[in-house]
Amino acid sequence: MTATLVFPQPPQSLDDWLQNPLEQTEWLDGNLVEKNGMTLKHGKVQARLAARWEAYATTSEPGGEIYTDAPCRTQQQGRRPDVAYLPPELVTEYGDVAVLPQSFPLSAEIVSPTDRAEEVIARAVEYLQSGGLEVWLVFPESRWLIVVTATYRQIFIAGETVSTQTTLLGFSIGVDELLA
Repeated sequence: MTATLVFPQPPQSLDDWLQNPLEQTEWLDGNLVEKNGMTLKHGKVQARLAARWEAYATTSEPGGEIYTDAPCRTQQQGRRPDVAYLPPELVTEYGDVAVLPQSFPLSAEIVSPTDRAEEVIARAVEYLQSGGLEVWLVFPESRWLIVVTATYRQIFIAGETVSTQTTLLGFSIGVDELLA
């Protein structure tokens, strides 16, 4: 007996992608796009930030869940933020869905060398317009971290400490600690 391999058909629409979000892909401007450009440094920063947010959410009692590369829907796109936080009330409401039907309240994008600044900033705006409350844009190579909310924008550099502004309140980390 010969086994036949069956490969899933790539999604043809945002609705298809939302039903079956293929790993390492996003749905952007009507097209399936592979997430690429991750470097070793990118992965280290992503893991470090996820671990720190997780430890804080657990020990400071806000609870909730931390995700990496988890799919969410923005207004017209299917995205996968590098790191995201979902507070307990939204975990209760959406914890078992395949794709979060809105942006995560707190998300972080670790900027890869292949990312364009305009696209990264547009992604932050997209998250905020789709239910997100706070976005961290982490630039490992330049050692910058930009925090964006609907009413707040600030750049943090080496030697400074960054803090959450709207979600997972009270969390802070040194830029040097995160990007070491």
